[in-house]
Amino acid sequence: MPFWTRIVALLAALALAMAAVGCGGDGGDDGTEVEVPADAIAVVGDKEITKAEYDRLLASAEKTYEAREQEFPAAGTPEFAQLRNAIVRSLVEQAQFEIAAQELDVTVTDADVDKRLDELKEQFFQGDEQKYKDELEAQGLTEEQVKSDLRTRLLSEKVFEKVTNEVEVTDEDVQKYYEDNAAQFETPASREVRHILVKSKARADQLHAQLEGGADFAKLARQYSTDPASKKEGGKFTAQQGATVAPFDKVAFDLDTGELSEPVKTQFGWHIIEAVGDIKEKSTQDLSAVEEQIRSTLLEEKKNTRINEWIEELRARFEDQTAYAPGFEPPPPAETTTGEGDTGGETGTTTTE
Repeated sequence: MPFWTRIVALLAALALAMAAVGCGGDGGDDGTEVEVPADAIAVVGDKEITKAEYDRLLASAEKTYEAREQEFPAAGTPEFAQLRNAIVRSLVEQAQFEIAAQELDVTVTDADVDKRLDELKEQFFQGDEQKYKDELEAQGLTEEQVKSDLRTRLLSEKVFEKVTNEVEVTDEDVQKYYEDNAAQFETPASREVRHILVKSKARADQLHAQLEGGADFAKLARQYSTDPASKKEGGKFTAQQGATVAPFDKVAFDLDTGELSEPVKTQFGWHIIEAVGDIKEKSTQDLSAVEEQIRSTLLEEKKNTRINEWIEELRARFEDQTAYAPGFEPPPPAETTTGEGDTGGETGTTTTE
Protein backbone atom coordinates (compact mmCIF):
# COMPACT_ATOMS: atom_id res chain seq x y z
CA MET A 1 0.00 0.00 0.00
CA PRO A 2 1.41 3.45 -0.88
CA PHE A 3 2.68 5.49 2.06
CA TRP A 4 0.08 8.24 1.77
CA THR A 5 -2.75 5.69 1.61
CA ARG A 6 -1.39 3.99 4.71
CA ILE A 7 -1.35 7.29 6.59
CA VAL A 8 -4.90 8.20 5.62
CA ALA A 9 -6.07 4.69 6.51
CA LEU A 10 -4.38 4.42 9.90
CA LEU A 11 -7.42 5.28 11.96
CA ALA A 12 -9.65 3.11 9.81
CA ALA A 13 -7.21 0.27 10.33
CA LEU A 14 -7.40 0.85 14.05
CA ALA A 15 -11.17 0.63 13.80
CA LEU A 16 -10.92 -2.75 12.13
CA ALA A 17 -8.35 -3.87 14.64
CA MET A 18 -10.58 -3.04 17.57
CA ALA A 19 -13.71 -4.49 15.91
CA ALA A 20 -16.92 -2.52 15.48
CA VAL A 21 -17.96 -0.68 18.61
CA GLY A 22 -21.68 -0.25 19.23
CA CYS A 23 -23.28 3.16 19.01
CA GLY A 24 -22.89 3.72 22.76
CA GLY A 25 -25.18 5.36 25.22
CA ASP A 26 -25.81 8.98 25.99
CA GLY A 27 -25.22 8.92 29.71
CA GLY A 28 -22.40 8.62 32.22
CA ASP A 29 -21.79 5.92 34.77
CA ASP A 30 -24.11 7.69 37.20
CA GLY A 31 -26.93 7.82 34.69
CA THR A 32 -26.61 11.55 34.02
CA GLU A 33 -26.75 12.81 30.48
CA VAL A 34 -23.41 13.62 28.85
CA GLU A 35 -23.42 16.91 26.94
CA VAL A 36 -21.54 17.15 23.67
CA PRO A 37 -19.95 20.60 23.15
CA ALA A 38 -20.91 22.56 20.06
CA ASP A 39 -17.49 22.11 18.47
CA ALA A 40 -17.42 18.34 19.03
CA ILE A 41 -19.04 15.34 17.36
CA ALA A 42 -18.81 13.02 20.34
CA VAL A 43 -17.62 12.62 23.91
CA VAL A 44 -15.95 9.46 25.21
CA GLY A 45 -15.51 9.48 28.97
CA ASP A 46 -13.81 12.80 29.57
CA LYS A 47 -12.39 13.01 26.04
CA GLU A 48 -13.96 15.25 23.41
CA ILE A 49 -13.74 14.39 19.72
CA THR A 50 -13.66 17.66 17.83
CA LYS A 51 -15.46 18.48 14.63
CA ALA A 52 -12.11 19.69 13.27
CA GLU A 53 -10.61 16.20 13.63
CA TYR A 54 -13.62 14.67 11.88
CA ASP A 55 -13.34 17.22 9.06
CA ARG A 56 -9.63 16.45 8.68
CA LEU A 57 -10.24 12.74 8.20
CA LEU A 58 -13.11 13.42 5.82
CA ALA A 59 -10.86 15.68 3.74
CA SER A 60 -8.12 13.04 3.78
CA ALA A 61 -10.61 10.44 2.59
CA GLU A 62 -11.64 12.73 -0.26
CA LYS A 63 -8.01 13.10 -1.28
CA THR A 64 -7.66 9.33 -1.29
CA TYR A 65 -10.68 9.03 -3.58
CA GLU A 66 -9.11 11.58 -5.92
CA ALA A 67 -5.80 9.72 -5.94
CA ARG A 68 -7.65 6.56 -6.94
CA GLU A 69 -9.64 8.48 -9.55
CA GLN A 70 -12.89 7.56 -7.81
CA GLU A 71 -15.89 9.82 -7.33
CA PHE A 72 -16.28 11.00 -3.74
CA PRO A 73 -19.72 10.19 -2.27
CA ALA A 74 -22.12 13.11 -2.24
CA ALA A 75 -23.49 14.28 1.10
CA GLY A 76 -26.84 12.68 1.84
CA THR A 77 -26.10 9.45 -0.04
CA PRO A 78 -25.88 6.04 1.65
CA GLU A 79 -22.23 5.85 0.56
CA PHE A 80 -21.44 9.12 2.33
CA ALA A 81 -23.26 7.96 5.45
CA GLN A 82 -21.20 4.78 5.43
CA LEU A 83 -17.98 6.79 5.19
CA ARG A 84 -19.09 9.21 7.94
CA ASN A 85 -20.01 6.34 10.24
CA ALA A 86 -16.64 4.65 9.66
CA ILE A 87 -14.76 7.84 10.53
CA VAL A 88 -16.85 8.48 13.64
CA ARG A 89 -16.42 4.91 14.88
CA SER A 90 -12.70 5.16 14.25
CA LEU A 91 -12.37 8.36 16.26
CA VAL A 92 -14.48 7.01 19.12
CA GLU A 93 -12.43 3.83 19.25
CA GLN A 94 -9.23 5.87 19.17
CA ALA A 95 -10.41 7.87 22.16
CA GLN A 96 -11.30 4.70 24.07
CA PHE A 97 -7.93 3.24 23.19
CA GLU A 98 -6.04 6.32 24.36
CA ILE A 99 -7.83 6.31 27.73
CA ALA A 100 -7.04 2.62 28.22
CA ALA A 101 -3.42 3.14 27.13
CA GLN A 102 -2.95 5.87 29.72
CA GLU A 103 -4.28 3.55 32.42
CA LEU A 104 -1.82 0.87 31.25
CA ASP A 105 0.99 3.43 31.51
CA VAL A 106 1.68 3.06 27.79
CA THR A 107 3.13 6.13 26.11
CA VAL A 108 4.55 7.07 22.74
CA THR A 109 7.37 9.62 22.71
CA ASP A 110 8.17 12.16 20.04
CA ALA A 111 11.35 10.18 19.38
CA ASP A 112 9.27 7.06 18.70
CA VAL A 113 7.18 8.94 16.16
CA ASP A 114 10.19 10.55 14.47
CA LYS A 115 11.93 7.18 14.19
CA ARG A 116 8.91 5.53 12.56
CA LEU A 117 8.41 8.47 10.20
CA ASP A 118 12.06 8.29 9.13
CA GLU A 119 11.64 4.58 8.43
CA LEU A 120 8.58 5.22 6.27
CA LYS A 121 10.30 8.04 4.41
CA GLU A 122 13.16 5.69 3.62
CA GLN A 123 10.83 2.86 2.60
CA PHE A 124 8.52 4.83 0.33
CA PHE A 125 10.59 7.83 -0.74
CA GLN A 126 14.15 6.47 -0.47
CA GLY A 127 14.83 9.17 2.12
CA ASP A 128 14.06 11.99 -0.32
CA GLU A 129 12.56 14.75 1.85
CA GLN A 130 11.25 16.75 -1.09
CA LYS A 131 9.35 13.78 -2.54
CA TYR A 132 7.81 13.23 0.86
CA LYS A 133 6.72 16.87 1.17
CA ASP A 134 5.36 16.87 -2.37
CA GLU A 135 3.22 13.85 -1.56
CA LEU A 136 1.89 15.45 1.62
CA GLU A 137 0.89 18.50 -0.40
CA ALA A 138 -0.78 16.34 -3.05
CA GLN A 139 -2.78 14.54 -0.35
CA GLY A 140 -3.69 17.71 1.54
CA LEU A 141 -1.87 16.55 4.67
CA THR A 142 0.45 18.32 7.07
CA GLU A 143 3.35 16.65 8.83
CA GLU A 144 1.59 17.33 12.12
CA GLN A 145 -1.37 15.25 10.94
CA VAL A 146 0.91 12.48 9.72
CA LYS A 147 2.71 12.36 13.06
CA SER A 148 -0.59 12.31 14.91
CA ASP A 149 -1.73 9.27 12.94
CA LEU A 150 1.62 7.56 13.41
CA ARG A 151 1.37 8.18 17.15
CA THR A 152 -2.01 6.40 17.12
CA ARG A 153 -0.52 3.47 15.23
CA LEU A 154 2.44 3.18 17.59
CA LEU A 155 0.15 3.43 20.59
CA SER A 156 -1.93 0.50 19.30
CA GLU A 157 1.22 -1.56 18.81
CA LYS A 158 2.49 -0.82 22.32
CA VAL A 159 -0.88 -1.61 23.89
CA PHE A 160 -0.96 -4.88 22.00
CA GLU A 161 2.46 -5.76 23.40
CA LYS A 162 1.44 -4.75 26.93
CA VAL A 163 -1.85 -6.65 26.95
CA THR A 164 -0.37 -9.81 25.44
CA ASN A 165 3.07 -9.85 27.07
CA GLU A 166 2.20 -12.74 29.39
CA VAL A 167 0.74 -14.97 26.69
CA GLU A 168 2.79 -18.13 26.19
CA VAL A 169 2.69 -21.41 24.28
CA THR A 170 3.48 -24.64 26.13
CA ASP A 171 5.17 -27.76 24.77
CA GLU A 172 1.83 -29.53 25.20
CA ASP A 173 0.16 -26.92 22.96
CA VAL A 174 2.77 -27.55 20.27
CA GLN A 175 2.45 -31.33 20.47
CA LYS A 176 -1.35 -31.20 20.23
CA TYR A 177 -1.25 -28.89 17.20
CA TYR A 178 1.25 -31.17 15.48
CA GLU A 179 -0.93 -34.23 16.05
CA ASP A 180 -4.19 -32.50 15.14
CA ASN A 181 -2.75 -31.11 11.90
CA ALA A 182 -0.60 -34.04 10.79
CA ALA A 183 -1.57 -33.67 7.11
CA GLN A 184 -0.14 -30.15 7.11
CA PHE A 185 3.34 -31.53 7.70
CA GLU A 186 3.24 -34.31 5.11
CA THR A 187 5.18 -34.13 1.86
CA PRO A 188 3.31 -36.09 -0.84
CA ALA A 189 4.95 -38.68 -3.04
CA SER A 190 6.60 -37.15 -6.10
CA ARG A 191 8.53 -38.01 -9.22
CA GLU A 192 10.08 -36.32 -12.23
CA VAL A 193 7.97 -36.72 -15.36
CA ARG A 194 7.60 -35.09 -18.71
CA HIS A 195 4.51 -34.82 -20.85
CA ILE A 196 3.13 -33.45 -24.07
CA LEU A 197 -0.41 -32.05 -24.06
CA VAL A 198 -2.37 -31.74 -27.30
CA LYS A 199 -6.02 -31.16 -28.17
CA SER A 200 -6.81 -34.23 -30.29
CA LYS A 201 -6.25 -37.97 -29.94
CA ALA A 202 -5.13 -38.13 -33.56
CA ARG A 203 -2.24 -35.75 -32.87
CA ALA A 204 -1.43 -37.59 -29.62
CA ASP A 205 -1.29 -40.92 -31.47
CA GLN A 206 0.95 -39.40 -34.12
CA LEU A 207 3.38 -37.99 -31.52
CA HIS A 208 3.33 -41.23 -29.53
CA ALA A 209 4.38 -43.16 -32.61
CA GLN A 210 7.26 -40.73 -33.21
CA LEU A 211 8.43 -41.10 -29.61
CA GLU A 212 8.27 -44.89 -29.86
CA GLY A 213 10.43 -44.54 -32.91
CA GLY A 214 13.12 -42.63 -30.99
CA ALA A 215 12.09 -38.99 -31.54
CA ASP A 216 13.39 -36.39 -29.09
CA PHE A 217 10.73 -35.93 -26.39
CA ALA A 218 11.86 -32.44 -25.34
CA LYS A 219 11.93 -31.19 -28.92
CA LEU A 220 8.39 -32.45 -29.63
CA ALA A 221 7.12 -31.00 -26.36
CA ARG A 222 8.51 -27.55 -27.17
CA GLN A 223 7.01 -27.74 -30.65
CA TYR A 224 3.55 -29.22 -29.98
CA SER A 225 2.62 -29.12 -26.28
CA THR A 226 -0.14 -26.71 -25.27
CA ASP A 227 0.86 -26.72 -21.60
CA PRO A 228 2.59 -23.34 -21.07
CA ALA A 229 3.90 -24.30 -17.63
CA SER A 230 6.13 -27.15 -18.85
CA LYS A 231 6.51 -26.51 -22.57
CA LYS A 232 9.69 -24.44 -22.26
CA GLU A 233 11.25 -27.17 -20.12
CA GLY A 234 10.66 -29.78 -22.78
CA GLY A 235 7.57 -31.01 -20.93
CA LYS A 236 9.51 -31.81 -17.74
CA PHE A 237 8.24 -31.06 -14.23
CA THR A 238 7.97 -32.60 -10.76
CA ALA A 239 4.58 -34.23 -10.29
CA GLN A 240 3.25 -34.44 -6.72
CA GLN A 241 0.78 -37.22 -6.09
CA GLY A 242 -2.72 -35.84 -5.72
CA ALA A 243 -1.84 -32.44 -7.16
CA THR A 244 -2.72 -33.19 -10.79
CA VAL A 245 -6.05 -34.29 -12.28
CA ALA A 246 -6.93 -37.90 -11.45
CA PRO A 247 -6.32 -39.62 -14.84
CA PHE A 248 -2.92 -37.96 -15.21
CA ASP A 249 -2.02 -38.62 -11.57
CA LYS A 250 -2.81 -42.34 -11.79
CA VAL A 251 -0.79 -42.96 -14.93
CA ALA A 252 2.16 -40.80 -13.83
CA PHE A 253 2.60 -42.84 -10.65
CA ASP A 254 1.78 -46.25 -12.18
CA LEU A 255 4.50 -46.05 -14.86
CA ASP A 256 7.84 -47.73 -14.40
CA THR A 257 10.83 -45.42 -14.51
CA GLY A 258 11.65 -44.69 -18.15
CA GLU A 259 8.28 -45.99 -19.39
CA LEU A 260 6.20 -44.06 -21.94
CA SER A 261 2.42 -44.02 -21.56
CA GLU A 262 -0.26 -44.41 -24.17
CA PRO A 263 -2.23 -41.17 -24.78
CA VAL A 264 -4.19 -40.22 -21.65
CA LYS A 265 -7.45 -38.23 -21.80
CA THR A 266 -8.13 -35.50 -19.21
CA GLN A 267 -10.30 -32.40 -19.13
CA PHE A 268 -7.39 -30.46 -20.65
CA GLY A 269 -6.86 -32.70 -23.68
CA TRP A 270 -4.61 -35.67 -24.49
CA HIS A 271 -1.34 -36.29 -22.67
CA ILE A 272 1.66 -38.44 -23.44
CA ILE A 273 3.56 -39.04 -20.19
CA GLU A 274 7.03 -40.37 -19.57
CA ALA A 275 8.28 -41.26 -16.07
CA VAL A 276 11.75 -39.75 -15.90
CA GLY A 277 12.66 -40.53 -12.28
CA ASP A 278 11.82 -42.94 -9.49
CA ILE A 279 8.99 -42.22 -7.08
CA LYS A 280 9.98 -40.39 -3.90
CA GLU A 281 7.72 -41.77 -1.22
CA LYS A 282 5.49 -39.63 0.98
CA SER A 283 7.18 -38.36 4.12
CA THR A 284 6.27 -36.47 7.29
CA GLN A 285 8.36 -33.70 8.79
CA ASP A 286 9.60 -34.39 12.29
CA LEU A 287 8.19 -32.25 15.07
CA SER A 288 11.67 -30.85 15.72
CA ALA A 289 11.74 -29.43 12.19
CA VAL A 290 8.46 -27.54 12.52
CA GLU A 291 8.31 -26.82 16.25
CA GLU A 292 9.28 -23.16 15.97
CA GLN A 293 6.85 -22.62 13.11
CA ILE A 294 4.01 -24.15 15.18
CA ARG A 295 4.99 -22.21 18.28
CA SER A 296 4.97 -18.95 16.34
CA THR A 297 1.55 -19.71 14.81
CA LEU A 298 0.03 -20.60 18.17
CA LEU A 299 1.55 -17.57 19.87
CA GLU A 300 0.01 -15.27 17.30
CA GLU A 301 -3.37 -16.97 17.67
CA LYS A 302 -3.26 -16.76 21.46
CA LYS A 303 -2.23 -13.11 21.39
CA ASN A 304 -5.05 -12.31 18.98
CA THR A 305 -7.50 -14.08 21.27
CA ARG A 306 -6.24 -12.16 24.28
CA ILE A 307 -6.41 -8.76 22.57
CA ASN A 308 -9.93 -9.55 21.33
CA GLU A 309 -11.01 -10.33 24.88
CA TRP A 310 -9.47 -7.10 26.09
CA ILE A 311 -11.23 -5.14 23.33
CA GLU A 312 -14.57 -6.68 24.27
CA GLU A 313 -13.98 -5.61 27.86
CA LEU A 314 -13.10 -2.11 26.67
CA ARG A 315 -16.21 -1.92 24.50
CA ALA A 316 -18.48 -2.99 27.35
CA ARG A 317 -16.86 -0.52 29.71
CA PHE A 318 -17.44 2.50 27.47
CA GLU A 319 -20.92 1.53 26.30
CA ASP A 320 -22.55 4.03 28.65
CA GLN A 321 -19.76 6.60 28.54
CA THR A 322 -20.10 7.64 24.90
CA ALA A 323 -22.38 10.35 23.55
CA TYR A 324 -22.77 11.81 20.06
CA ALA A 325 -23.76 15.15 18.58
CA PRO A 326 -26.99 15.08 16.54
CA GLY A 327 -26.44 13.47 13.15
CA PHE A 328 -23.19 11.73 14.09
CA GLU A 329 -24.34 8.66 16.00
CA PRO A 330 -23.53 5.64 13.82
CA PRO A 331 -25.95 2.72 13.71
CA PRO A 332 -25.05 -0.48 15.56
CA PRO A 333 -22.77 -2.70 13.47
CA ALA A 334 -24.55 -5.55 11.72
CA GLU A 335 -24.24 -8.83 13.57
CA THR A 336 -22.54 -11.64 11.69
CA THR A 337 -23.06 -15.34 12.10
CA THR A 338 -20.96 -18.26 11.02
CA GLY A 339 -22.17 -21.55 9.68
CA GLU A 340 -21.75 -24.81 11.53
CA GLY A 341 -18.09 -25.73 11.68
CA ASP A 342 -17.04 -22.28 10.46
CA THR A 343 -14.62 -20.61 12.82
CA GLY A 344 -15.03 -17.25 11.14
CA GLY A 345 -12.26 -14.82 10.24
CA GLU A 346 -9.52 -13.33 12.41
CA THR A 347 -11.15 -9.93 12.71
CA GLY A 348 -10.61 -7.90 15.77
CA THR A 349 -6.87 -8.44 15.90
CA THR A 350 -4.32 -5.75 16.44
CA THR A 351 -1.06 -6.38 14.65
CA THR A 352 2.24 -4.67 14.30
CA GLU A 353 3.74 -3.79 10.98
